[in-house]
Amino acid sequence: MRSLSYIVLFIIFQSCASQVKPTLIDAEMETNVTEKLSYYLYFPDDYDVDPEKDFPILLFLHGGGESGDSLVTIKRNGPPKLILEGKKFPFLILAPQNPNPKKWWNTRAVKQLLDSIVKTNRIDKRRIYLTGLSRGGGAAWEMAVQYPETFAAMAVVCGMTPLPYASWINKKMPMWVFHGEKDKSIPIEESETMVAKLKEMGYEVLFTKYPNVGHSAWIKAYETDALYDWFMDQELK
Repeated sequence: MRSLSYIVLFIIFQSCASQVKPTLIDAEMETNVTEKLSYYLYFPDDYDVDPEKDFPILLFLHGGGESGDSLVTIKRNGPPKLILEGKKFPFLILAPQNPNPKKWWNTRAVKQLLDSIVKTNRIDKRRIYLTGLSRGGGAAWEMAVQYPETFAAMAVVCGMTPLPYASWINKKMPMWVFHGEKDKSIPIEESETMVAKLKEMGYEVLFTKYPNVGHSAWIKAYETDALYDWFMDQELK
């Protein structure tokens, strides 16, 4: 009888299994992700001189320390700081603020903002430049991967790098990477490995290392006048 009960149970299990419905179904859901971005927009002095002239634009992405809801913090570093100190730039500068102190940049939202600024101002679409420092540097790498046909040139300062996606970046886009050799927040190996990989694949990459400089490599990087001359020499290919 015991063996017979085993047989009966086995038959019951087999019967139940045959009635199980497939768990893989087709479905669809429309998502809607929004982000409120505050930003500064700088115009060069001669923007209104010739109403027929289009200008380049530089998208600047700040580091984690400037994230939040106080737009004034963006002026602590990079091009916004230099503008306050009186420096003149030959292109527009778009400097949005990441509203999330503990989160990465929402690069899709940034791209939507950039597209809107380009559409509503006299922008040369073949001369859109990208730069970022620290967390913003990581976001710059991400945007170069996600939107390879948008940017004419990119400069990254001490940013984390998406090494596995190096091949997705536009091979015709020149890049300039800056990093402090004593950086303890984002080790210089991040940039060294990425630059080596890109050069191995035939990309055009400049690499500037700062001896005895930590994570604040952006101070020297953005005070490099040659950087802005270099940007102005680039055009989307």
